[in-house]
Amino acid sequence: MDRNINEVCGFLDRLQIGYEIFRHSPAFTLEECREIEKTTGAEICKNLLLRTTSGDKYFLLLMAGDKKFVTKNVSKKLGSSRLSFAPGEEMVSILNTEPGSLSITSLIFDKEKKVKLAIDRDVYDGEFICCHPSNNRATLKIRTPDITEKLLPFLKIDPIIIEI
Repeated sequence: MDRNINEVCGFLDRLQIGYEIFRHSPAFTLEECREIEKTTGAEICKNLLLRTTSGDKYFLLLMAGDKKFVTKNVSKKLGSSRLSFAPGEEMVSILNTEPGSLSITSLIFDKEKKVKLAIDRDVYDGEFICCHPSNNRATLKIRTPDITEKLLPFLKIDPIIIEI
């Protein structure tokens, strides 16, 4: 799915959203992302695709990388039954994104609008969002207001802001 980089960057360009791109070896772990953060000068957030037990609702959760994910707490804040991680094949089929490459830019590929977006307050209030362009061989550094004031309105996404 190397093409996702070009598709995502082209999409951002059309919306006149500025970004810096940093190409690197595939990054699968937070430890690998910490090394990339030294180059970007900004924190890369955790991106988790969650779903209800029944599999009828999906949430993309963006949270600060240093925070611990506690399923029952996040489920309660989202007003949902206990959430679990969505299987990788569902991430591919819904968001055209392989596991390890998930990010807010993956929502570009959610043509059926199946995924709701939840953002940790610390990420939402931050200056930048650093994320993969739906491919873990690169990282984008994007001003958070460009995400919240351009990308999300264009995609008709109203994020759920939660405190983790």
